Amino acid sequence: MAATAGNNAAGRGKTVPEILALAFGAIYLLVGIVGFFVTGFDDFFAHDTNETLLGFEINGMHNVVHIVIGLAGLLLGRTLSGARTYGWLLAVGYGAAFVYGLIAMGETWDFLSINTADNVLHIATAVVGLVIALMPVRNAVDSRH
Repeated sequence: MAATAGNNAAGRGKTVPEILALAFGAIYLLVGIVGFFVTGFDDFFAHDTNETLLGFEINGMHNVVHIVIGLAGLLLGRTLSGARTYGWLLAVGYGAAFVYGLIAMGETWDFLSINTADNVLHIATAVVGLVIALMPVRNAVDSRH
């Protein structure tokens, strides 16, 4: 069976970008769900909540964003082309979140309740997104001609 670009052929293992997309998707989904145990479901857009998960300040909206990012990783990470798309979404989205955090941190209008730890994580996630999007992947050679 011939493999088409971006699709998994029968028996082909996952590529590193697919594994990273699935792993980051699972982590972000879990963080989003666990975040609601910290914040509850009230005051979704609260600023300066002092509610943290592993040192990262969160609010309800922040949790929703993590859940959406996590689900996207689990859905898109199933194929190489999907994983690459997810990588670009992380790079652009978290790059923008980093810039937003630089401007919004400490401001009363910061609807995501960003702190310094969040900013560091956002830029690191943007870099991981670039790795997922741009990492070279070897194509397997089928010797059964």
